[in-house]
Amino acid sequence: MAVITVRNLDDKVKHRLRVRAARHGRSMEAEVRAILVDAVDGDGEVDERENLGMALHRRFAEIGGVDLELPARTGTIRSVDFD
Repeated sequence: MAVITVRNLDDKVKHRLRVRAARHGRSMEAEVRAILVDAVDGDGEVDERENLGMALHRRFAEIGGVDLELPARTGTIRSVDFD
């Protein structure tokens, strides 16, 4: 197993990490490991930040899609007058 040392960590970050670890019932070291595992996907590549739409899709994809009835467009297109 590899060992990583993190230097120059802001005191506020360390405090928040300690609180987060306590909330999850684990040590700070175990919390850091969990954060790193969550940040890296199964093939070892760093998971890029996804946009909101992708995050929502990933979160709710397993429950299936929804078919929405879209109303037909009526009327004519109006141009906007900013005067």
